[in-house]
Amino acid sequence: MTARSLLVRRARTAGVVLAVVLAVFLGRLVEVQVGSHEHEAALSTGQLREQLTIPASRGGIYDRDGQVLALSVEAGTVVADPLQISDPAREAGVLAPVLAVPVAQLSAELSERSGFVYLAHRVAGAVANRIRALALPGIALVGESQTVLPAGVMAEPVLGTVGTTGSGLSGLEYQYDHLLAGHPTTLDALVAPGGVSLGGSTSASGRDAGFGLELTIDSGLQLVAEQALGAEIAATHATGGDAVVMDVRTGQILALADLASSSHPPVGPGATPAGLPALGPSAPTYALPGSTLPAGVVEASSPTALTQVYEPGSVFKLVAFSAALTDGIVTPGTILAVPGALPLGGYTFHDAERHGAESLTASQILAQSSNVGTIEIAQRLGAARLAGQIERLGFGAPTGLDFPGSSIGLVPGLPTWTASSIGSTPIGQADGVTALQVLDAYNTVANGGVEVAPSLVRAVVTPWGAVRPTARAAAWRVISAPVDAELVQMLEGVVTGGTGVEAAVDGYEVAGKTGTAQVPDPNGRGYLPGAFVGSFVGFAPSNAPVFSAIVVLDHPTPVYGGAVAAPVFSSIMGYALRHYGIHTSAAPTVAVSSNPLGGRGTISVPAIVTTEGP
Repeated sequence: MTARSLLVRRARTAGVVLAVVLAVFLGRLVEVQVGSHEHEAALSTGQLREQLTIPASRGGIYDRDGQVLALSVEAGTVVADPLQISDPAREAGVLAPVLAVPVAQLSAELSERSGFVYLAHRVAGAVANRIRALALPGIALVGESQTVLPAGVMAEPVLGTVGTTGSGLSGLEYQYDHLLAGHPTTLDALVAPGGVSLGGSTSASGRDAGFGLELTIDSGLQLVAEQALGAEIAATHATGGDAVVMDVRTGQILALADLASSSHPPVGPGATPAGLPALGPSAPTYALPGSTLPAGVVEASSPTALTQVYEPGSVFKLVAFSAALTDGIVTPGTILAVPGALPLGGYTFHDAERHGAESLTASQILAQSSNVGTIEIAQRLGAARLAGQIERLGFGAPTGLDFPGSSIGLVPGLPTWTASSIGSTPIGQADGVTALQVLDAYNTVANGGVEVAPSLVRAVVTPWGAVRPTARAAAWRVISAPVDAELVQMLEGVVTGGTGVEAAVDGYEVAGKTGTAQVPDPNGRGYLPGAFVGSFVGFAPSNAPVFSAIVVLDHPTPVYGGAVAAPVFSSIMGYALRHYGIHTSAAPTVAVSSNPLGGRGTISVPAIVTTEGP
């Protein structure tokens, strides 16, 4: 074979190989472009696709008349893409005076090797406008939900707070977060590697606004309760206090005030720093300014009427009296010989005012809040029946509100009782309860012996404005009607001539009970010297009850519930009765104190009244 022939043969072979290779490449190209087009396009797009979540508009919270208590609004949040910023120090210097953030902090954030950094959450509208006008590379504004409290921090412990992610952190915002939060929108956005939007975003899921809540709270009554309670906290130098008002028939809570002295600032989620009427505009929750509380008094960190346990003192005497009347052990007119002191289990029990042996009716024992007389009745009743009545009245059990952090109390079981328990338990020195549990028990008496579960939410508001009432609260009989009528009459005597005369409301018949309880030593056995909790709980008009209420003051001076809590009850109850147009039921009451509310502890109990003991 000649050299020429060899070259021709090799050229033909190479041409065939090249044709085969080209055919393979062409076939693969056809396969990719036609057969695998959708798969390869999806892979390509996936490298540019970014999934974004837009929170839903959070549902609002309203009072019983539709007044806004908490409302979710859209606010601008400043974000940055440091990968698009060539001179972090320069941009930090421009942004610092606008955001009121140190230059060094912003410079560090803008230098991060990240495509997304938060610089400031929920800035004011003026700040957002200045950010837009600057048009800085890599700086943008995104929408973020913020909860606004138009009425200021009023009732904030009940309403609760919302976190930076838009989820409820405490209170009703947390309890009903599944309703309030709604459902967010998920967007699949096409974004170039440099952060530039390529358009063509498609919605992957619908955005459903959250449902709202219509509470049982009356804003006007809530404001009065907070003002009256706050004034007395300041006047008596108390560390804090609670005031709760309830609709007797329905169990709906019309006011729930929980306050603290700023010298004992609240702690935990939702706490407002002392001296600040509202949370700052960059916080998850923003309250409009205009606090009506006196100087030195702030909202508590939680609704302590539901979450804080205390020894109730003499308001707990309802347990022994209701059980003894039910079992026929005493009648209101039964006369008992009451000694000056009563030794039990190594302890000696006595009344606040030392006295010799005296004869008192059961009604007088309750009106004058005699510890010794109450213990004598409890001894006749017996430990088992007394413990059973504690349970029947709801102590040591949930109230039914299911409020976050609420307590069922601390009620020792009968097997743990000692020889002195029959003395300490009936006068409220052995059990830990909440203010709401005490109010529930007295509301049962006001309601003819029928207990009704308390409630805070009376309707759900749909995003389109429909109002759906919640189910009616459950009710059950605890005390027979005849015994209940006797209890009402005896509790009226507490206000007309006993330890609770300061709770009287001009023109109305009032029934109730005072309480003055020692504070247990948290570091050991016994009680803190000079530390007390003063309270008053009752209802009006007692001949046809409409409202029940409790007022509790922690560490007040003076210490007696009849002197510090009863006047606050009178002020709040008087407003509630007039506010709702309840007809007067009695002649003007001359026993009503003329001392101003918050009289720096100068309210005195008439000399003819025997003050109660712890």
